[in-house]
Amino acid sequence: MTVDSPRPTPPTAARRDIVRTHHGEEVTDSYEWLRDKTDADVVAHLEAENAYTEAMTGHLEGLRTRIFEEIKGRTRETDLSVPVRHRDWWHYTRTIEGEQYAVHARIAVGDSPERPVLDAGSVPEGEEILLDGNKEAQGLEFFSLGVYDVSPAGDLLAYAVDTSGDERFDLRVKDLGTGEVVDEAVTGIGYGSAWSADGTYLFYTRVDDAWRPFQVWRHEVGTPADADVLIYQEDDERFWMGVGTSRDDRQVMIGLGSKNTSEVRLLPAHDPLGEFRVVAPREEGVEYDVEPAAEHLWVVHNKGHRDFELAVAPIGSTSADDWRTVVPGEEGVRISGVDAFSGHLALSLRREGLTQLQILPLSADGRPVGQGYQVPVEEEVYSIETAANPTYDTDTLLVVIESLVTPSSIYELDLVSGELELLKRQPVLGGYDPADYQQHRLWATAQDGTRIPISLVARRGVSPDGTNPGLIYGYGSYEISIDPYFSVSRLSYLDRGVVYAVAHVRGGGEMGRGWYEQGRLEHKRNTFTDFVAAADELVTCGWVAPDRLAAEGRSAGGLLMGAVVNLAPEKFRVVHAGVPFVDALTTILDPSLPLTVGEWEEWGNPVASAEIYEIMRGYTPYENIRETAYPAILATTGLNDTRVFFVEPAKWVARLRETVTNDPAERPILLKTEMVAGHGGKTGRYDAWKETAFEVAFMVDQLGATELHG
Repeated sequence: MTVDSPRPTPPTAARRDIVRTHHGEEVTDSYEWLRDKTDADVVAHLEAENAYTEAMTGHLEGLRTRIFEEIKGRTRETDLSVPVRHRDWWHYTRTIEGEQYAVHARIAVGDSPERPVLDAGSVPEGEEILLDGNKEAQGLEFFSLGVYDVSPAGDLLAYAVDTSGDERFDLRVKDLGTGEVVDEAVTGIGYGSAWSADGTYLFYTRVDDAWRPFQVWRHEVGTPADADVLIYQEDDERFWMGVGTSRDDRQVMIGLGSKNTSEVRLLPAHDPLGEFRVVAPREEGVEYDVEPAAEHLWVVHNKGHRDFELAVAPIGSTSADDWRTVVPGEEGVRISGVDAFSGHLALSLRREGLTQLQILPLSADGRPVGQGYQVPVEEEVYSIETAANPTYDTDTLLVVIESLVTPSSIYELDLVSGELELLKRQPVLGGYDPADYQQHRLWATAQDGTRIPISLVARRGVSPDGTNPGLIYGYGSYEISIDPYFSVSRLSYLDRGVVYAVAHVRGGGEMGRGWYEQGRLEHKRNTFTDFVAAADELVTCGWVAPDRLAAEGRSAGGLLMGAVVNLAPEKFRVVHAGVPFVDALTTILDPSLPLTVGEWEEWGNPVASAEIYEIMRGYTPYENIRETAYPAILATTGLNDTRVFFVEPAKWVARLRETVTNDPAERPILLKTEMVAGHGGKTGRYDAWKETAFEVAFMVDQLGATELHG
């Protein structure tokens, strides 16, 4: 848009009043009609919004191209993952310059058990391609895998494909000897699968009308889908389920869980026609995960401590009474999981907002020996976790360590000696040097005095002098932690002088189960006020100029964005809300929608409780827009998103435009809808980079930080 060009006019959605009544209150919603994506008027409105967004950002086309080229130029486009042994094969993925998707391949272990050293520029001898995502996605705008599962004998591959973004998949079985698809009878399934030991049967999940995985079915390969057998159906709408196979290949596992209660069922993989047994009957408020390992069950649970503990039980256990504590719970030290191997356990923990990995050796009879050791990490702000480790009988472990400045690094850990060997560090081209950047841990003080951790990264030479542009990211729901991680695309911010921070607000899991509990249900407002406190800290300590702070969040983090711009719009110059949950009250009032009945334990039940209704009514972004100046806002969504329907940001943007006093040229309110995509946006890597470049360009333009620093 040039100076002489006429200013584009934002679309105006028609008002079609719909009245809802709950707890004696009548609320008129003029934009609820936008929910129906089969309505031609709805599609026309979304297309008009896309056209307006493009018109308002057209002047950034050159900047978008430069940022895309920065991301592409820093990425080794032809690359290989670290080979991982599973049974008699080394499995890996390859990416090829110019291709959107990964190629999944393997080579035989052969006579040497040593991990092969592969060259990304050449095809390894004996390579067998199991699945080429580029061929599968040919002619498609969207392509995503929900299942990728090789049979125990290694002769069949089960994979499931979503081609629209609605996260409903069609199952295919491929004969790896001939390359032919031998079974595509089963369609419309959910995530997860498990093979029987003999490769005759596949277990899979189905979702209900509200997209809740609620059934496990057994399919005999090569037979019609109508011959499949329903194994288990979960009728409690709070519970979701998954199916998979234990690391030792001996058990088929069904995991069931609500937000605060869980249950696990096991079936010997060699007896696919048998009956699943319950490890411990569900008990309200008790959560547990099970790791079968030979003759033992390793159980991480909260029956005795809210930050969880580790217990062991016999493989045939059917009661929590059998659980014997191995690692007791400790306040503030959250035990988040355990990986069991023939001679060791790898216990995942988090303490003071950072992840840790504890290795516990086992005796010959499978019992822990001594206290073990913690895997060391030298950086102040970091994350550590186990990588793909499908082999049970091993004396090494793949571990991933990264930070805000150190690219994702895969190490092989010698479980006996504790020594780490770097196998691969994510290559960053263009002369990237971690020493050119700095990272810090800051602490903000919330309204109630709670200390809120902040992870911060900036280019070396940027100082807290009160002049810098900055971006603060947040999430804060479901006990999900935003641990420090490296991002190639983030460098396009940092190299323009932008200070990037992550606010680890309550509602997440960074500081233990109590951190989560203080940011959910009736305490949800803490998530929003924590974020504002973190934003204030960045300004107070001088890292960010008060008029140059951006904010970003996705999904439930989009709810956070909508809430904080209602609470404190003057603190933010620009906001990106990705697939944002901004109409939370409308959604949580409708039990027929995804993210409703199962979500009542996260947000509360506003249908049954007038108190919860009032609490949610008080913070839901769509319900609380004020007549004042707001930041510039970019809302992005996907038409086929099943988790957060596109209607939420569409309604939010329409109502924002009614009320806010922004100059639409200086601080526009924009909606961008991907018309063939879901919750995660576009799937091809080049398409995803272009999407990211669009978002980054909009943000840095609003911050006045479009130029690269030396």
